[in-house]
Amino acid sequence: MKTTDAAVLDEPKIHEPTAEAAVEPAIEGRPRPTAVGVKDAKIYIDGKFYSEADAKISVFDHGLLYGDGIFEGIRFYDGRVFRLGEHLDRLWDSARSICLEIPMTKEEMTEALLETIRQNHLRDGYVRLLVTRGIGNLGLNPMQCKSPSVIIIVAAITLYHENLYRKGLTIVTCATRRCNPGALNPAVKSLNYLNNVMARLEANLADADEALMLNDDGNVAECTADNIFVVKRGQIVTPPVTAGALRGITRSVAFEIAAELGFKTLKADITRHDVYAADECFLTGTAAEIVPVVKADGRVIGNGKPGPITTRIIARFREMTRETGTPIFT
Repeated sequence: MKTTDAAVLDEPKIHEPTAEAAVEPAIEGRPRPTAVGVKDAKIYIDGKFYSEADAKISVFDHGLLYGDGIFEGIRFYDGRVFRLGEHLDRLWDSARSICLEIPMTKEEMTEALLETIRQNHLRDGYVRLLVTRGIGNLGLNPMQCKSPSVIIIVAAITLYHENLYRKGLTIVTCATRRCNPGALNPAVKSLNYLNNVMARLEANLADADEALMLNDDGNVAECTADNIFVVKRGQIVTPPVTAGALRGITRSVAFEIAAELGFKTLKADITRHDVYAADECFLTGTAAEIVPVVKADGRVIGNGKPGPITTRIIARFREMTRETGTPIFT
């Protein structure tokens, strides 16, 4: 592994559905009664709340026409939004990178987001926060778009069945390479996620839970919607952002937890060999939370079960989500 100083949401298949899996995933391919899994959902668009049936954007919005916009996926647990400040900071960083002026302050965005959750009467769930370039014409030039749009959707979510947190995921390496930062920097959470979607299709075709994406150097970047970590001889390693990895919020939480538990973490270039030879492997993401991986490209990782370090990190993460966050209903 070569060290360096440099310091993503979809719905995989559920292998073992049971009656206790009550809440359906928020993002799903098959038809469903409501798009967000919330009865009588209220969706925020530019300062107003709409029912799902009435929540619409223009066909001339450049977010639709060109994927020209940014987003954040945010979780809330037991009436508190987890790491809201960090998510908004990243949203503003993405906006600055693509010269998009968010039409409200962070304080106003915070209140709009909290009020959207209140309108939907949920204590646990997922928020999809989007800022599009706004309405323009069919031309590419973003200067034609005068008013960016803010959209906030609240969803009930179960990304993976609980059995997969106990038994672990299977991943495969896909042929689709992670976008080169010189073309489209993965640090920008843009609405153009076709790179990830194509990789996700490969995972589906391989009957795997997730796809591992490499960069142009052949090193591991991340998965289609998650950061990846490997554990070897008690040391936890994850690719640096220079490898094409998103600076994930849950990735940062994993660093905090590892330090708290006394484990050393390292940001370093890793290869598929490092994944295959790892003692443990896990993924992190806002929607996925922290989930173990037990098989990669047909190779069993470790003993084929979630490892002890991964298990401790997951347990501590769940404690943190129960104990911390921005209050919604105060």
